[in-house]
Amino acid sequence: MSGLRTDLYELRMAASYLRHGMTGPATFSLFSRRLPSRRGFLVAAGLAEALTFLEDFSLDAADLDYLRRVGGFDRSTLAALSTLRFTGDVWAVPEGRVVFADEPLLEVTAPIAEAQLVETGVLNLITFQTTIASKAARCRIAAGDAQLIDFAFRRTHGFEAGAGVARASAIAGFAATSDVEAAVRYGLTPSGTMAHSYVEAFPDERSAFRAFATDFPVDPIFLVDTYDTPDGVRAAVDVVEELGLTGPFGVRLDSGDLAALARQTRAILDEAGLGRARIVASGSLDEDVIAGLVAAGAPIDGYGVGTKMGVSYDAPSLDSAYKLVSIGDRPVLKLSPGKATLPGPKQVFRDATGVACDVIGLRDEPVPADREPLLVPVMCDGRRLDTCAPADLVRAARRRFEAELTWLPGSARRLAQPQPLTVLVSPALAALRDRVAAEARQDGGR
Repeated sequence: MSGLRTDLYELRMAASYLRHGMTGPATFSLFSRRLPSRRGFLVAAGLAEALTFLEDFSLDAADLDYLRRVGGFDRSTLAALSTLRFTGDVWAVPEGRVVFADEPLLEVTAPIAEAQLVETGVLNLITFQTTIASKAARCRIAAGDAQLIDFAFRRTHGFEAGAGVARASAIAGFAATSDVEAAVRYGLTPSGTMAHSYVEAFPDERSAFRAFATDFPVDPIFLVDTYDTPDGVRAAVDVVEELGLTGPFGVRLDSGDLAALARQTRAILDEAGLGRARIVASGSLDEDVIAGLVAAGAPIDGYGVGTKMGVSYDAPSLDSAYKLVSIGDRPVLKLSPGKATLPGPKQVFRDATGVACDVIGLRDEPVPADREPLLVPVMCDGRRLDTCAPADLVRAARRRFEAELTWLPGSARRLAQPQPLTVLVSPALAALRDRVAAEARQDGGR
């Protein structure tokens, strides 16, 4: 993976550190300053991809030649960059766990040039997948027991974004994805029905459904709203009976009043003795639409959720940051209004009952009674500690998410006006913050 997948200022800062002989360790903390207005929590995701990025980070001959031609990078700096690899340590919140504002998702400790160079890549990967997993989690909460399918690939912001959406939504409880390559990569269940163009390509709906069910007789799903939805459902019923299909099948509703059409569809299917048939809904769905359908008692068994989940339509980004918190043994902080940071390597202490607030403390603090530390070591000397296959990592993250949903207070789970858990600062961290802030103000005034 090219080391040029970074911002130019990262390269310039790294070059300057090297020129000035600054090779000692530094710790950077990645966190979200605040939650989007309609989020009561975030779901940590993207860590596995971030660790792969760190393990693979390097600058090859072509990269170095480009930097030479751009200017500002002398021969000795380029020589140093040619052998630079990420050799640091990483502590992180395991994927699938819930976090709140100001809590570190990840902390990197490495020689400062290394830690600086990887900022952009790590921020990109963690921020994007955490954003999507958090949106997908709200859909999961809204859907209750219904199945969710990722339909976002065609409108995500690029191929890799599509794979990231498939992965992040799987962590947050989605059962399948339309993205076939992502299904292969992450061990997910692929899912696909048919498009309106397929139905239109045949003389009538029955012909289309008959051809599809003949070619794919295992659990076919018929798109029934190309012309008239009730007629489409009846055509699907006729084909199922004509072909003698005895296994599972379904129909998909993609437009109109989904609640009313779902009730009408269920009645037609049940009258035909096809109670086993599933109803899947799609078409500009998000957590609010899904929650409305559930509240209306719509007999929908699954939802294909696309664009609004795949781009996190209402909150497409996080106010995330990757900030220096220590250089060598010296803790540092920012005092900028609205962007102040906490000094030193940190830990989050969580009450497993979900009753008490989270506490951000120093990493070397004793763990308070009845609390658990949230961040764990995930990389040492540039090598990840968990070498499980990508599919196993997704499954483990999903299990953590399911446990977190049970733990998460109801006020934070609300779709409307959620109330995030309160996050406090430990007395030890508060004392360090005050001391370092006073020293910074004094030194800055010299």
